[in-house]
Amino acid sequence: MRIYPMPTSCPACGSRLRVSGLVCSNPHCRTEIKGEYEANEFALLPPEPLEFLRLYIKSGGNLKKVESILGVSYPTVRARFKDMLYALGYEMPEEPEPPQPDFAKERSDILSALERGEITAEEAGARLRALKRGR
Repeated sequence: MRIYPMPTSCPACGSRLRVSGLVCSNPHCRTEIKGEYEANEFALLPPEPLEFLRLYIKSGGNLKKVESILGVSYPTVRARFKDMLYALGYEMPEEPEPPQPDFAKERSDILSALERGEITAEEAGARLRALKRGR
């Protein structure tokens, strides 16, 4: 007997489906349980986000590994991850912007250290050149 994947939405109106019966998988038992049950968010995932979730779990939650396995760009993997989270009813946390270095303050700190005699002129010059290259 072929077992089909559980539908997740009503073919008539598109609403979420509820489970109304369960059957034991043992062919000698086949006990049936009738009722109305709410499926968890994972059971209700559409096929594409579900496959992504499986791959994500198999890769140990490493999006770089998922990128390698799928052969797509990292931004594409992040977009699919975000789509999966939305399908689950979650929101993807915003990634904070990395702090931008304050070059004027760093330059001032280097010159102040030179004036106080904490670093040599050569070291100050090297730091200033490195700071300029880092822009």
